[in-house]
Amino acid sequence: MRVSRLATAGDPQGAARRIRESIPAPASVTAAVQAILERVRQDGDAAVAELTTEHDAPGVKQRPLRVSEEELAGAERQLAPEVRAGLEVAIEHVGRVAEASVVPDRPVDFPDHQVILRQAPVHRAAVYVPGGRAPYPSTVVMGVVTAHAAGVRDVAVCSPPGPDGDIHRAVLAACRLTGAATVYRMGGAQAVAALAYGTETVTPVDVVVGPGNLYVQEAKRQLSGEIGIDMFAGPSDLLVIAAAGQDPEPIGLDLLAQAEHGPGTLVAAASESPQLLDALQATLEATPDTGAVAWLVELGHESEALEVIEAFAPEHLELLVPQAEQLADRVTRAGCVFVGAASATAFGDYIAGSNHTLPTNGSARFASALSTRHFRRGFTEVRVRDGSAMARAAAPIARAEGFEQHARSMEIRIRENGAP
Repeated sequence: MRVSRLATAGDPQGAARRIRESIPAPASVTAAVQAILERVRQDGDAAVAELTTEHDAPGVKQRPLRVSEEELAGAERQLAPEVRAGLEVAIEHVGRVAEASVVPDRPVDFPDHQVILRQAPVHRAAVYVPGGRAPYPSTVVMGVVTAHAAGVRDVAVCSPPGPDGDIHRAVLAACRLTGAATVYRMGGAQAVAALAYGTETVTPVDVVVGPGNLYVQEAKRQLSGEIGIDMFAGPSDLLVIAAAGQDPEPIGLDLLAQAEHGPGTLVAAASESPQLLDALQATLEATPDTGAVAWLVELGHESEALEVIEAFAPEHLELLVPQAEQLADRVTRAGCVFVGAASATAFGDYIAGSNHTLPTNGSARFASALSTRHFRRGFTEVRVRDGSAMARAAAPIARAEGFEQHARSMEIRIRENGAP
């Protein structure tokens, strides 16, 4: 693996920017995705089938776009018992964490009126599950379970078929275990387009979430006025802050685990200890190249750690320092924070209950992990008992804006001497 080193040299924010800039901006696929979206909008199933065959399963007879219930049941029966047991634990943990994030309706009371803050789930949602390098049954869990916890009843899953023309059986089994309503054999920008526009086979949805390649994410971006999306998710990154004396072996494994996501992945470790960084460099350089980029950062002082974190805004952050909990309380820019030497990032990827669909490429500055809020929409309900005081206060504002009828519609509701 390619490993680079640098020292903060009194500029921890500059060091964080340099690390981010080591991943070149991807070539624009805007025009190509736009053409795919239009093709699906015009030709529906035919376009989805042709594009899926072309990009995912060339030379293989196209299977039905929609996976049958019998196929899902068969995949569940063939699932290895230990994998099923692990998925069931993950489903329970992710569900409990997701349910805790659902906010009940909250009334705000005033002397003459009440405003109620309400939320409601969207009617239909879809989870995009990547294919290609590996199957991701864990992504099925993260998306479908969270959508169900949000109150969405109709949750679809789509995933690109492999070289044999079918979705990996572990992914199909996870769809069955999580209760996905519908599963589609399709991937890429064409899948997102089908879910947004609808086709002869694909029912349109309100929200599409999940990680994917650049074409998938660009399709989500272009369609974000048509459907709700979660974020621009991918490629992955990890930042480890480690104190002197930490065991380099588990840290090295954590970095290598994240590097398994392949090209574009960014892994970094920062420490005051050159000896720890030397050990990590030896571990990383001795492993096969996955296309990931690794950085080792020598901190001038422990106080620089927080500056590096906040400037880098990592997707995953591991804190392996004596005051890890206190430092965690001060972190405001990270997708998910793992506190203490036992808290490997991989636990979050699979089983801890936190969601593994996280803001990448520094977007933790403003974006959040996938949660029930991505499947719910907030709105307000207003109940006015006596609008007199509000009308007298607001009518001059309306007239200042040139809206006379706004002013009059409020003033007509002024009660005189308590009369309605």
